[in-house]
Amino acid sequence: MRANPNLDRRAALGMVGAGLAATAGCLGGADEGTAAEDHPAMRGVDDQPALGPPPGDAEATIVAFEDPSCHRCRAFALETVPKIESNLVEPGTATYVYRWYPVVYEWGKPATKSLAATFERDADAFWALQEHYYRTQSEFSTGNVLDRTRAFLDAETAVDGTEVVDAVEAGEADDAVQRNLDAGEAADANTTPSVYLFKEGEFRTKASGSVSYDAIESALGL
Repeated sequence: MRANPNLDRRAALGMVGAGLAATAGCLGGADEGTAAEDHPAMRGVDDQPALGPPPGDAEATIVAFEDPSCHRCRAFALETVPKIESNLVEPGTATYVYRWYPVVYEWGKPATKSLAATFERDADAFWALQEHYYRTQSEFSTGNVLDRTRAFLDAETAVDGTEVVDAVEAGEADDAVQRNLDAGEAADANTTPSVYLFKEGEFRTKASGSVSYDAIESALGL
């Protein structure tokens, strides 16, 4: 994939290290066993895109902070999430929650605002756009992301692409993106993806970087 030079300091720190993070200790002020509702990763979770039962209703909840410009997020979304859906979400065992978190490449910022504006209008269009970003990730740059977003929404969804882009340019999605940035910072989401695992109403652990389905299944004991 094409490298992007617009990597900021925070992203550079987040790109250090990959794999499963052992987080039985302190995580953003919340230890293993903390009630889910008290964990910062769950802050405002009911307003986020989700697959499966409402957050908290299933045995497990998986909350993922992702950036559409992040290469490891792409692998997680295209390789791990489908297994989460088929093995855990569809049987009703777990809820998967996506939280947009633009901390890697610069084009991820307008992309996440586009995702937020699209979700406000139609959930199906949101999931289609999210997948489009990941599948064609190498084709995006800061200069073309809004034009390509408009074209995709107009061609492939029921959402008006110009309406979404106008909303982004008017700042209508800024608060929704900032809420996730604040929640991720409070939860110590310094690498993308950062995946927070909850079971039976309690925080269990955090996985980050190159997160496999097997690691999630094992951590949740499912």
